[in-house]
Amino acid sequence: MANAESDEPQSRSQAFPPEWPARIRALAAGELTPVVPRRAATVMLLRDAPAGVEVHMLRRRTSMAFASGAYAYPGGGVDPRDDEAHVRWAGPGRADWAERLGVEESAAQAVVCAAVRETYEEAGVLLAGPEEGTVVADTTGADWEADRAALIAHELSFAEFLDRRGLVLRSDLLGAWTRWITPEFEPRRYDTFFFVAALPAGQRTLVHGRGPERTEADLSVWIRPEEAVAGQEKGEMVMLPPTLATLRALVGHPSAADALAAAARQDLEPVIARARVEDGEVVLTWPRHAEFTTRMPAAEPGRPAD
Repeated sequence: MANAESDEPQSRSQAFPPEWPARIRALAAGELTPVVPRRAATVMLLRDAPAGVEVHMLRRRTSMAFASGAYAYPGGGVDPRDDEAHVRWAGPGRADWAERLGVEESAAQAVVCAAVRETYEEAGVLLAGPEEGTVVADTTGADWEADRAALIAHELSFAEFLDRRGLVLRSDLLGAWTRWITPEFEPRRYDTFFFVAALPAGQRTLVHGRGPERTEADLSVWIRPEEAVAGQEKGEMVMLPPTLATLRALVGHPSAADALAAAARQDLEPVIARARVEDGEVVLTWPRHAEFTTRMPAAEPGRPAD
C-alpha cells in the first residue's frame, strides 16, 4: 500500500454487521420504521502516478458510529445552510446539476457544496479558485488550517468561507459518478452522491496528524484502485459495498482525466439494498450489483425462524 500513515494497527476485513438479520426481521414485521436518509456527498479524488491512476482513501476511526474502521473517500452530509445561500460559483449551474443529480435546484447546490467542502475538510484539497478557470495552488499554513477547523466545527458555513477567501467554487472540476442509498433497516441512513475529481496542480493532500483534531480518519493513503480491491479481497481493508463497487469501476481508466470524462456516462439511478426471507435465510441484494448478494441466517442462534 503506497503513501500511508497510521496511528493504529491495520483493520481486518469483516462480515456484514451481526445485528442486520434482527433489524431486517423487524422491518418486515412492521416493527421498524425506516429512518429518512440524509443527503450526502463523497469524492473519489484521483491523481496520475507512474504505475497508473491512484485514488485518495481514508480509514475511518474505530470510534465512529457509522462505518467504523472502513476505508472510504472524503465525504459527509450536506449542510442545510448551503441550500439557498448565495455561493460564489463557476462551472455548470444549479439547474444543470439538478438535472444531472435528479434533485431540486437547492438540493443540487447543497450536494455540490458538500462534495467540495468535505474534500477540503477531510483531505485539505480545495476545488476553488479566485475566479473562473483558476484553482488555489496552496492550502497549507496556519490561516488555512484555522478556516478548515472552523468548517469542521460548523462555526463557518462554506459560503462564508468562500466569501472570506474571495474564492469561487469550481463545479466544473467535479463529475457525478453514482448514487447509493443506505438500506432501510440501517439505523443511520445516507443518500450519497459519489463524484470524481482530479487533484489540482500544486495542491497536495494533508499528511495524517497535521490537520484539525476532529478529523474522522486515522489513516490516509493514495492507492491504485486495483490494489485497494485486492486489499479488500485479502481481508486487509474493510469496505462497504459502494466503496468496493466504485473502486472496481475505476479500474482500467488510464488517467484521472479519462475517469472524469467517463463520469458523464455513469448511471445515477439510486442503488439501495433489498432484503427478503427465503428458505430460512435473509437474502440481501443490491440492484445491478449481483456480486454483493448476501445470505444470512434469518433467526438468531437458538431461535426459530419466523
